[in-house]
Amino acid sequence: MQNSKILRESINATPSDKAATARLSAADRPKAIQAVDNRPLQGWRFWLFNAVLALGNIVVLSNVPGYTSVAPYVAGSLGGVTPSFGSWATTDHMVGLALGLPFARWFSARFGDYRAYAVAFVLYAFASLLCASSETLWLFLPARIALGFVGGVILPIGQALALGEVPERFRTLMVGFWGVMSMTPFTIGVAIATWYAEFASWRMLFISNIVVSLLVAAVVASLLYGRGFARKISRFDITGSILLVAIVYGTQTIFNMGNDFDWLASPILQFALIVVAIALPSFVIWELSERRPVLDLRLFAHRNYAIATTCSVFGFLVIQGLLSLEIGQLQLLNGYSSSLAGLVYLGMIILAAPFVSIMHELNRKIDVRLVSFFCFVGLAVTLTWFGLFDKLASFDQVFWPFLFYGFFIACFFAPLAALAMQGLSGSQLIRAAEELAFLRTVAGSFGISLMAVIQFRRQPFHQLELADHLGGRRFASLDLLGQLTGKLQDAGVSAAAMNKQLGKLMKEQSALLGLNDVFLFGAVVFVALAALIWFARPTPIAPFRRKEELRRLKAEELMEQP
Repeated sequence: MQNSKILRESINATPSDKAATARLSAADRPKAIQAVDNRPLQGWRFWLFNAVLALGNIVVLSNVPGYTSVAPYVAGSLGGVTPSFGSWATTDHMVGLALGLPFARWFSARFGDYRAYAVAFVLYAFASLLCASSETLWLFLPARIALGFVGGVILPIGQALALGEVPERFRTLMVGFWGVMSMTPFTIGVAIATWYAEFASWRMLFISNIVVSLLVAAVVASLLYGRGFARKISRFDITGSILLVAIVYGTQTIFNMGNDFDWLASPILQFALIVVAIALPSFVIWELSERRPVLDLRLFAHRNYAIATTCSVFGFLVIQGLLSLEIGQLQLLNGYSSSLAGLVYLGMIILAAPFVSIMHELNRKIDVRLVSFFCFVGLAVTLTWFGLFDKLASFDQVFWPFLFYGFFIACFFAPLAALAMQGLSGSQLIRAAEELAFLRTVAGSFGISLMAVIQFRRQPFHQLELADHLGGRRFASLDLLGQLTGKLQDAGVSAAAMNKQLGKLMKEQSALLGLNDVFLFGAVVFVALAALIWFARPTPIAPFRRKEELRRLKAEELMEQP
């Protein structure tokens, strides 16, 4: 036992402390090494391990679209706040998720992968408990931010653990499997959350988090108990992290509160703008002079990385924003039940799951710029399809564009990840993956707010247009509204009831037209990205040395998480 303790201390120690292993005699070393066996898991342990990692990954990722789908219920329960206030818990959660990503590497190096992972899931369960028991927005919102931060720590560590246990010849298949898992939050996660909201309670979403989180933590800790690791203590960019938090949360606050507080007429938003205006240039100057920056801005000197990141950021801003906006509009505007709206989203996985599983092999045989171009054009066409609905759509009408939307989302992440890695090697791969994932997640958070702003601003415009058109002010000979009201009065409908119903119909139609404008705006963005992708260098994917293969696969997985 003493010898086992000595070896464990030597594995977890810094290089200067490893002289402790010299105290082990040659005869005692085999017994001590057996006590901290680091051999990969095999048999049923291997399959159980990967099953719980996949389950944990689904739970963490599903807490963004899953919550968004039940946000109207949550807003009504938390003191009756408006749905726009309830959406803060989505956007701020995503910002917390992004901010947790840079910390994952530090926690993993300091405490070991499986230890950090298990503790993070225990904290995830505690944050979920706070969310489930919240009665006001002011308790629920901090709990959601904490939930996001811990989730950001969990995701990259879980991927590293999965790849570390897989034999080398099966690692590409594992990346494909995780690609399929990355589609489940938008599909299965939404369907489960909406079922909870309609038939049980939205709080069940977080109660199920508690059960799954504790299960994952217990199984992973049990299977990997006693594993050694090489402890690395590196300098952390505290100043850069503080400035980054100020920039991201300041900007998100402006987007969140702008519609409700009249933008810069609010002293709170004026203060937030001042904070961002000071923190942004300070952050850039600090990061460019920092040896170990929280975000390595020098990576943008690589053309392919810069273009891939730009496409990923603006593309995901549109994708996440529209997915979050549409799930609410299906319920509020189209009158869908929560479970029916969830079934619409569930249809996206039909074409997405088989295609995303082969994307990695496809990217090795075809120019990734061509794959991305095909994806962007497909998304532009699909969003135009969405934007041409002129009336409230039934389930079978909405299902088909969602089916193709899921297919093109499936081919969005992997080609851009492969393009971003071209020209990078060594530690740059992991840093690039962390930065791309961080920036894309923040962009998705911004997109949720911005897409809602566009619809909010376009709705009054269309309402005035409809009033002008129906009232005959645009065409003097065509007073459609007057003709309609005359017929209703002849049928015995009172003036008050008639005006109320006409106002409701006009408001619904203007909201639908405003939503169409959002989809058409997204289509324009993807047309621009389809042109931008060809400015990247057509560098073929160079074969990596065997020792860098694991690092490359870890980077790919991290870049492809939505």
